[in-house]
Amino acid sequence: MLSLSSGASLKLTAKTLISYTLSIRRSVLSLSSTAAMSQQPDTKPLTEEELERKKKKEEKAREKELKKLKALEKAEAAKLKAQQGSNAPKKSAKKSAKRETDDENLEDFVDPETPSGEKKRLSNQMAKQYSPAAVEKSWYAWWEKSSFFQADASSSKQSFVIVLPPPNVTGALHIGHALTGAIQDTIIRWRRMSGYNTLWVPGMDHAGIATQVVVEKKLMRERHLTRHDVGREEFVNEVWKWKTEYGGTILSQLRRLGASLDWSRECFTMDEKRSRAVTEAFNRLYKDGLIYRDLRLVNWDCVLRTAISDIEVDYADIKERTLFKVPSNEKPVEFGVLTSFAYPLEGDLGEIVVATTRVETMLGDTAVAIHPEDKRYSHLHGKFAIHPFNGRKLPIICDAILVDPSFGTGAVKITPAHDPNDFEVGKRHNLEFINIFTDDGKINSNGGAEFAGMPRFKAREAVIDALQKKKLYRGAQNNEMRLGLCSRSNDVVEPMIKPQWYVNCSSMAKQALDAAMDDQNKKLEFIPKQYTAEWKRWLDNIRDWCISRQLWWGHRIPAWYVTLEDDEQKELGAYNDHWIVAKDEEQALAEARKKYSGKKFEMCQDPDVLDTWFSSGLFPLSVLGWPDDTADLKAFYPTSVLETGHDILFFWVARMVMLGIQLGGDVPFSKVYLHPMIRDAHGRKMSKSLGNVIDPLEVINGISLEGLHKRLEGGNLDPNELATAKEGQQKDFPNGIAECGADALRFALVSYTAQSDKINLDIQRVVGYRQWCNKLWNAVRFAMSKLPNDYTAPSSINPEAIPFSCRWILSVLNKAISKTVLSLNAYEFSDATTSVYSWWQYQFCDIFIEAIKLYFAGDNAAFYSERKFAQDTLWTCLEIGLRLLHPFMPFVTEELWQRLPGLKSYTKKESIMICEYPSPVESWTNERVEYEMDLVESTVRSLRSLRAELLAKQKNERLPAFAFCQNDDVAKIMRSCELEILTLATLSSFKVLLSGVNDAPAGCVVENVNENLKVYLKVQGALNAEAEREKIKTKMDEILKQQEKLKKIINASGYQEKVPSHIQEENAAKLAKLLQEFEFFKKENERLESESQHQQ
Repeated sequence: MLSLSSGASLKLTAKTLISYTLSIRRSVLSLSSTAAMSQQPDTKPLTEEELERKKKKEEKAREKELKKLKALEKAEAAKLKAQQGSNAPKKSAKKSAKRETDDENLEDFVDPETPSGEKKRLSNQMAKQYSPAAVEKSWYAWWEKSSFFQADASSSKQSFVIVLPPPNVTGALHIGHALTGAIQDTIIRWRRMSGYNTLWVPGMDHAGIATQVVVEKKLMRERHLTRHDVGREEFVNEVWKWKTEYGGTILSQLRRLGASLDWSRECFTMDEKRSRAVTEAFNRLYKDGLIYRDLRLVNWDCVLRTAISDIEVDYADIKERTLFKVPSNEKPVEFGVLTSFAYPLEGDLGEIVVATTRVETMLGDTAVAIHPEDKRYSHLHGKFAIHPFNGRKLPIICDAILVDPSFGTGAVKITPAHDPNDFEVGKRHNLEFINIFTDDGKINSNGGAEFAGMPRFKAREAVIDALQKKKLYRGAQNNEMRLGLCSRSNDVVEPMIKPQWYVNCSSMAKQALDAAMDDQNKKLEFIPKQYTAEWKRWLDNIRDWCISRQLWWGHRIPAWYVTLEDDEQKELGAYNDHWIVAKDEEQALAEARKKYSGKKFEMCQDPDVLDTWFSSGLFPLSVLGWPDDTADLKAFYPTSVLETGHDILFFWVARMVMLGIQLGGDVPFSKVYLHPMIRDAHGRKMSKSLGNVIDPLEVINGISLEGLHKRLEGGNLDPNELATAKEGQQKDFPNGIAECGADALRFALVSYTAQSDKINLDIQRVVGYRQWCNKLWNAVRFAMSKLPNDYTAPSSINPEAIPFSCRWILSVLNKAISKTVLSLNAYEFSDATTSVYSWWQYQFCDIFIEAIKLYFAGDNAAFYSERKFAQDTLWTCLEIGLRLLHPFMPFVTEELWQRLPGLKSYTKKESIMICEYPSPVESWTNERVEYEMDLVESTVRSLRSLRAELLAKQKNERLPAFAFCQNDDVAKIMRSCELEILTLATLSSFKVLLSGVNDAPAGCVVENVNENLKVYLKVQGALNAEAEREKIKTKMDEILKQQEKLKKIINASGYQEKVPSHIQEENAAKLAKLLQEFEFFKKENERLESESQHQQ
């Protein structure tokens, strides 16, 4: 082979290459000709057509040979150029790299198939681009099988416990669950790596109403049957079958997100242990006098035929007359209308006009209320109105609490059994409570024979017709109102009076309030703190909790009703003192025999089930084995933190705290972190009808616009809603959603948590973090190329011995670790992500990697020690940086960490997730080095800015630069960091000048770094002095404005007396700095003017 180490040898190489090429060509042509001659047959001559075909065939053969020849030429040229080493031009290096790429075995870049549960088998070579699907494959199954997620109740370590808010068994992963999972997994992984015995308990909620609705629809769709057709027992069996087959999808989806839950402790609110806990809790609370049965008003759903909780009621704001589709009605129903009618008064006193938005409820009216001081009606005190349809006497009552005499006629109809305000009036005045509705929303016999059996909204029309016939109708007008709708069935909620079981919350609420408000013995902290006030507002105004639900799926209320043989009324619940609360039927029967000794009776269990929130409220206790005194309960109760959405602060959080204190003896957790609610990028609530609902799995895996449309089409939107939803998707996701992976989605969601009580989620931000993962990937690829396979990781690094850039990166890594841990401790997750991201992106990738590349360029002996130090620092930064990032991005950090060479000699840990979380190394902190690098960064930024102006089309061209320093200290820093500045700013040369010793360089553009440092960049060709002077004039004008503003503050009346001395000192320093900068630019302007005149 030829040795090429000089310009002469290059010429020789070119000649040799040409000669070599010509000889090959001659050989090819000769071979081609010989082959053609040898193939000529000895028989008859060829026809003209055959000769033509043969000629074309030979031409094609020659073209093919020539193509092969060109490939050989390129290969030989690449080999010869490669021998030049670092002296080769860049284009040759690129060609060589391309040839190497062509020669690579693609299988070396593909991960071998990994059997499920085994440690992931990695490819020999790192793929050249990050692929979320490839990286996130196989790790989770190995983590889970290796029991990395499991807590040990017998461990001596300090415990840290989170209970996953149990998602509904009917649910699929939505973006809110993804936010919850991302935040909680970040906390758990960080605490696990910090040495805690961490437990994150997974569970599912049986979701009484939601699940029953799903299975009822399934029965109707598949068998055309209602639950009443099949009966209670068979229906409950159907629900269990459905739960086994379809339930729990969301828990498997959480695995895809990377949630490190302890699956060995997975539970379900209706499994045997949790059901026993519910029964025990009901019995204890009943015996303590905290559960009782009463006849009260509830939110009633006529479609589901059950009471529903306040959280299950959605509200539609109606401004005026509006037609609304109601599930239980054939045609739309008109709302937003106030109907007036007259009640005749007894004794020929005339009439009294009242108004209502629910005129059908007048069938249950039992009074008319007026204000006691309303003189218009003073003559009616103690009188009666007469009901026009049944003759019932309605007392005219005086009520100053309810009645506003200035509103309407000043007279109010009272229906105590069907209105919350009227219910309170009925209790105050001891009125009759008349229920006029059946459970399915029809008028019952109390409504009168004329209307009995009518659905409530048909009855509304019938009542108006009847009033008109009796000439009592007084018209209707638009009326703004809020319409309550069941979130499950979309039916209009009907206030109904029903006998139900209630929890007396007064004493428990006080305990829960004191836990958060007692400064001397505070046991409960809310993050953000603003929710403490809401906690107080809720608990100060708490009402007793209705826990009965008229469903079949749920925990059957452990209460039995005894009907005695000699009871006059035989209906269930007719006598409130006939209830027996017990743990099971056997115990109830024994209690009944004891209570009603010698009497004949029948006994049956309450058909109702408990509110789902009752079992959810017990969750921190029941998941740990309560009421048994289990090892888990001893080790892990109280839990450490509850993380959930602020929308269920009262419905779930308050009830857990009340029940935890009452039954568990302590608050169930010491901290409550309430995350924001997720909206779309425009701040709108996510809604299927808007088409802005984001499925986290679609973000993880990616989906086309067509795929998004298809999901909408599979829903239950009407044609108009579907068109609107598709239009919304087209606008927000014109190209669908790119594959982002779980890591990028998690990081984006956690980074968003700084946004008060709402998150406006922009998918492009997630895409940005997916691209950032690619940057991490390439950073490790670069490191792998600089670290040999047999590399041995350093046991420690002496910062005194290593190069400047290495000292700096370790110091700022220390700072990033401290900031991250501080932020995590304070539950400021967004700040933690910013700290980690900033170190990786702006310090490690943008500066450090670029700064050390020089040490690895060729085999320059001058950089031998620097190269070794850079390798050790590079490896250390990668290993610690990946551990720092791991809680936020578990998959990519595990994969990259496992690829680090020398890992086995450094740690015996199998996985990054069980390694120690980084902590600062005291000897690495170096404020002086950080200050110097800050100055270097500022210098480089200024030089890059000048380069961008000068070299718009020739960005890679290197130019000479100068640092013009105002003092020796700055000059010394510039000289010591000359190599870093040359490298980072892409300069051909860098010279340090000192003011007072050197003159400012001519023919340059200038940029002000700070008051002590200016940088100059040499211009190619003649400098446009006028343009530079215009720039300087603009800067001088800006400085003058700042000076004037500051002088105005300093010269203000009372400044010396009122403003603190340290502020005065700061302002004086700022003014001196501005004056100094102005003087510099003034001189620079004069210099440029002189230079311009000299050129002329």
